[in-house]
Amino acid sequence: MAAFPERRLSIITIGVRDRAALTGFYETVLGFKNVGPEGMSMFDMGGFILGLWEEDRLADDAGLPNNRTGDFKALALAYNARSIDEVDGIFADLASAGVTITAPPHKAFWGGYSGYFTDPEGNAWEVAYNPFWTLDEAGRVVLPSTEDV
Repeated sequence: MAAFPERRLSIITIGVRDRAALTGFYETVLGFKNVGPEGMSMFDMGGFILGLWEEDRLADDAGLPNNRTGDFKALALAYNARSIDEVDGIFADLASAGVTITAPPHKAFWGGYSGYFTDPEGNAWEVAYNPFWTLDEAGRVVLPSTEDV
C-alpha cells in the first residue's frame, strides 16, 4: 500500500512573520479572498488551500526549530498563465502595485516564458506560460500521462 491513498495536495501553508500584513497583500494586490478561520489566513486556490500562519506557530506545530536564515526559502509557488500576454499583463499589474519583481518575464531555458516576484516577506512566486502543458477549463495543469511520454 502506498503511503498516501491519493496523490494530491490539500493545503500549502507558508510560515509568515506578519500574517495581517501578508493577508492584506494577498487580498489587495493579488485579489485572493481570505476564507480562513480566526488565527489563520486561507485562500481557495481552486483545488487546494494556500494558508498563511505565523512561522513560530507553524514550526512548533511541526515539531521543528524556527531557525530559518537568509532570504531564499528554497520554495516557489507558481501560477501558470494561458499565454505570454497574460504573463506580461500580470507583471505589469504587479509592477504598478510596487511589488518586488526579482526576475522579469523572459524566455526560459525550458522553452516557456516566465518571471518571478516576491510577496512582502520574500516568498517567491513564478508566473509562467508553458507551451508544452495543457490547462483545463478551471486553469489546472493537465500533465501528459506516463503512457504518452
